[in-house]
Amino acid sequence: MAFTGKATYSAGVDLPELAEDVSDIIGIVSPYETPLLDHLGDASRAARSTVHEWLEDALLPNTDRIDQDTFTPNPLDATVITVEHGERFRVGDQVRPGESGEVMLVTGVSGDEITVQRGYGGTTRVALVDGAALLILGNAALEGDARPAARFTTRVRRRNFTQIFTSSVEVSGSQLAAKAIGVRDELDYQKQERLRELLRDLENCVINGVAPETDAQGTASTRRTMRGVLASIESNVFSPGQGGIPDGDGSGGDVLNEAVLNAALRRIWEEASSRIDTIVVGGFQKRRINSFISGNVGYAPGDARYREMVSVYESDFGVARVVLSRWVPAGTALLLDSSRVEALPLSGRSFHFKPQASGGDSEAGQLIGEYTLEFRNENAHGVITGLATG
Repeated sequence: MAFTGKATYSAGVDLPELAEDVSDIIGIVSPYETPLLDHLGDASRAARSTVHEWLEDALLPNTDRIDQDTFTPNPLDATVITVEHGERFRVGDQVRPGESGEVMLVTGVSGDEITVQRGYGGTTRVALVDGAALLILGNAALEGDARPAARFTTRVRRRNFTQIFTSSVEVSGSQLAAKAIGVRDELDYQKQERLRELLRDLENCVINGVAPETDAQGTASTRRTMRGVLASIESNVFSPGQGGIPDGDGSGGDVLNEAVLNAALRRIWEEASSRIDTIVVGGFQKRRINSFISGNVGYAPGDARYREMVSVYESDFGVARVVLSRWVPAGTALLLDSSRVEALPLSGRSFHFKPQASGGDSEAGQLIGEYTLEFRNENAHGVITGLATG
């Protein structure tokens, strides 16, 4: 063969004497991970209708509040007290106002007015104030007395609606027949890509989705959407510096720190028999949680790795795994009891591929899935909002 004097750089990339060198690996950089769904795992059962319902119940409450501006003869000696919910009290209840050491004995109940014996058992009286909490310690019955009137709670039916997630796939016959780099079956590859997108959207809707204000069941012109976690939490919505939650830095700041997080966990613990086991945050708040240990990390002279990551947060109110999800709003931290959260498919409608007629020289179909969120006992969960993001 005659010498040509050519070098690879002068031959050019389009000349036929150079073999094509293309990697069989296709890189995907778009985010499609679903950390919250992965943490929750597959649902234990399927939904049976597009309107998914479940029942919730609660024990008879043993707390109330004073609803009275003025006291006769004075806040220290008043024996007739107006409360918010008189039906919660019975004659014979021992009641403690606030965090004081006084115990009062209920001697009469009339509507929302209770008559009490102050300083019961020799305890020291305290001045009563409007809005003060009242804790019912327990009831003391008389020996041989008739049974008291029956009291009970009413089970509450909650609901959410299923949402249809769908995406189309169509590949020409020529593309299916041609040999492609990095892809053995173009139709199968497109199915995988669309499925990743739908799973990503499902997690996003589980966190941020809202239901329509009217016709939530859906109509010919109203799309049926599920109510997500953020829209479902109503009782335990906290912000730094409000509702008993301290400032993030003690001077009106809204930074997420241990004081803010623990105060929110304590409030949820007081509200419900729940253990928060999952904290879901975005990237910025995850770095804030990691910073909890920054000042307490020690290193030996030979250490070559710097580690500053909190994957599990253990407090007096539970052990919680910290889940990083890019779909949580930047200024928000979700506090969840994962045993009460499930993403359910409608029976027979988990994500699947449905082949369809293409009407031409192509293979076509539709990826379909229908899911809803079962979010039990919303007061067992919480959310911290208004956190600094910079």
